[in-house]
Amino acid sequence: MISDWIQTSTHTVVFTGAGMSTESGLPDFRSANQGLWQQKDPSRVASVQALNDNVEEFIDFYRKRVLGVKEYEPHAGHQILAEWEKRSRIHSIITQNVDGFHQQAGSHKVAELHGTLQKVHCQACGMSYSSEDFLDGSYHCSCGGILRPSVVLFGEMLPEAPFEMAFAEASRAELFIVLGSSLSVTPANQFPLIAKEHGAKLVIVNQEPTALDAYADLVINNRQIGDVLAEWNRF
Repeated sequence: MISDWIQTSTHTVVFTGAGMSTESGLPDFRSANQGLWQQKDPSRVASVQALNDNVEEFIDFYRKRVLGVKEYEPHAGHQILAEWEKRSRIHSIITQNVDGFHQQAGSHKVAELHGTLQKVHCQACGMSYSSEDFLDGSYHCSCGGILRPSVVLFGEMLPEAPFEMAFAEASRAELFIVLGSSLSVTPANQFPLIAKEHGAKLVIVNQEPTALDAYADLVINNRQIGDVLAEWNRF
């Protein structure tokens, strides 16, 4: 069934969430035991207010996050998706993740809804820098402004260009595949529904059931994403 869908779809879109990253070893935000928000109050360390009023703790938290991303790398599932893009089996990726692993694996058409930890930019003038500068202890731009990771903070809107790309891709999709997302965060969780409204088949692969499973044409739970993609890759 899924092999036929992949082979016959003229526009396949993949949507990835935290489950895609945790298979590389990265901690997620909301898990009961090891989620980052079980250890830190996001309003204190990952918000616009924290950047303005609690900058030392903000920098310390994100420096550790950038370092954490450097300790891991894309897994086999990321590599398969990149290969599928080259072969035009998939046409774009929409991701909630900020690790940059899709691009490291070789994917090019990626809408990063929540930004990336691979870059930092000046809060004042917007100039962009590599995250390596952040790790080297450079926390100020040449203009004097504070450097911050290019991720969406609590209290900020999603970046316009990735959001518009994601909307367009979901609207065009004939097949929309969700990998490792609980689909609990708005507005990102609307993209599978947008795809369905435009006639796409919806596949959801996630460890736990999601609130959108009832809309899906195929649901796979309790499986490693890399294993599922490896099976599909044999078709």
